[in-house]
Amino acid sequence: MEKRNNFTKTVWQYTKPLPEETMEFLRGIAADYAKVKVGVYERYAGIRSLGRLASIYDIMTEMRHCGLREQLGLPSVYYELAVREGVRDIKGTWGILKNKIRTQITAKENLSDEERMYLRTVLKLDSVYGAILNQEDYPMPEKIAGLALDIGRLKGLNNLLRRLTRRYQMKLAKGRADSFSVSPAGYAYKGNALYLVSRIPRRRVMLPMKGQNTSMRQIRICIKEDYAMIAIPTEAKEIRHADYQNTIYIHLGYQNMCTLSSGHIYGRGLGQLSAAKSQRLMEKNRERGIVQARYRESLALGDRKRAEEMKVNNLGSQKYIRQKKREQAKIETYVNTELNRMMELEKPGTIIITRPITINKTKFRSRSSNRKATESPQGYVRKRLAQKCQLNGIGLIEINSKGTGSICSNCGMEGKRLSEGFVCESCGFTSTIALNGARNIEKI
Repeated sequence: MEKRNNFTKTVWQYTKPLPEETMEFLRGIAADYAKVKVGVYERYAGIRSLGRLASIYDIMTEMRHCGLREQLGLPSVYYELAVREGVRDIKGTWGILKNKIRTQITAKENLSDEERMYLRTVLKLDSVYGAILNQEDYPMPEKIAGLALDIGRLKGLNNLLRRLTRRYQMKLAKGRADSFSVSPAGYAYKGNALYLVSRIPRRRVMLPMKGQNTSMRQIRICIKEDYAMIAIPTEAKEIRHADYQNTIYIHLGYQNMCTLSSGHIYGRGLGQLSAAKSQRLMEKNRERGIVQARYRESLALGDRKRAEEMKVNNLGSQKYIRQKKREQAKIETYVNTELNRMMELEKPGTIIITRPITINKTKFRSRSSNRKATESPQGYVRKRLAQKCQLNGIGLIEINSKGTGSICSNCGMEGKRLSEGFVCESCGFTSTIALNGARNIEKI
């Protein structure tokens, strides 16, 4: 085996059960960490701050002197990371917004190629985009200065950008205060314990650990009921197997996880596992909905004793969450087992799949269909496939899915996707939808 480049992966470390005093400290830090992020959202998430997001150092300087850290009494090893995380969240939100606007720009048939170029260029330049949103003067970028766009048309395009921004702009809200990050200066390992910087100078809070892993990089602490989980970034070595030389073409499906163009199938039971989980959740949520309706009815009638009994005995979420996690863990174990089996048998040097299609794919007419799509393990399959490819030095290529679904892989004509499979009326070819898709992926 030939060793290749290193890459970073996350290893989880667990604390032993912690005393309530320590848990209160962790919850307090997490709560203040969330407050700092909300403070960043309030100051920099608006359109007037769009052009300032490029300079994180200016934002850090302002946040250091705004008085929020002193007000909360939060050590800088937590405070500064919360600020950075808040800015990152804002940038991510703007990125999602811009992608939605780009989709609309492509879909609008009344726009010319030059107008689309102008709009897409503006979206790449935050200073120009921000000036347009705030109706301020801005210098025309060199790339689009020569476009044949008159002043009236420019005004209309700028108004279009403002309308689309108002339509798709999301408001960042306070998230769950159950985790926070710590820089290397904020913790130290000693013996079999992790010591965190506390709010009191020169004092640290001890977290006894179960494992022996240590870190010298930024870590993430996730708070549970009476313990904590620590996400530690570690260096992993990429390994290339000398006999992994094949190129395989995969259709990722909801029923059968991986269907190869060769006809081999891996993960035949994924659809059953996912459907069983979705069905159980649907039935459980229906039962919980009935109880919640009776609980509200009892409160409305003034029968607080009956309402309290129902709340204590039926409205808890701990058992519900535990069962859901067990089912999810079972699905994840199955996915990893089947991916490992596929790589061991197929020995791929390159894997080719299609990019995921997300636009309007979760808007189904029935709630059950929508729930199945939401609970689908497709995202986890793609994530683990990418990670295993990186670990084993396998090339992963994603191609456009256009033409892989409705085209006949035998004759190239348009076919039909029916409940019983794929049927081509031109040549009489029949197949499963997944196999036809995999063979089309191979032909592209």
